[in-house]
Amino acid sequence: MKIDVKIKLTRGAKAPEYATDGSAAVDIRAALEGGEVIIQPGERAMIPTGIAISTGRDDVVAVMAGRSGLGAKHGITLANGIGIIDSDYRGELRATLINKGNEPFKVCDGDRIAQLMFMPVMQAAFIEADELDETERGTGGFGSTGVN
Repeated sequence: MKIDVKIKLTRGAKAPEYATDGSAAVDIRAALEGGEVIIQPGERAMIPTGIAISTGRDDVVAVMAGRSGLGAKHGITLANGIGIIDSDYRGELRATLINKGNEPFKVCDGDRIAQLMFMPVMQAAFIEADELDETERGTGGFGSTGVN
């Protein structure tokens, strides 16, 4: 499925591209206008992307996620886990990175810092109920289904 997305570029940013035909997300790059940011272990930094978007649809959400290589190799991930970009937001996308590693991490202009994907949205109509349907799991919480 494809969707048209209008994109406004600032700070010298370039439009993101899918790496392969099977890519689910595009890499988002830092737009630091030639500069760099050092993120110390345990610290966060809000990195501008120079990108603002519009799908023109309220049934689609853009989701920003961390890059697996940055997380696995350097401990760099999004501070909030994922970023939800609501369909009516028109400001610049920014990635708040956190350094969970042991070494300072340098972000340079143009570095791939996150990824962005588009997903359908369903809004819930909440219906208050005294009872819920029974399931095999029931109210079993964290770890209740075991490891194996």
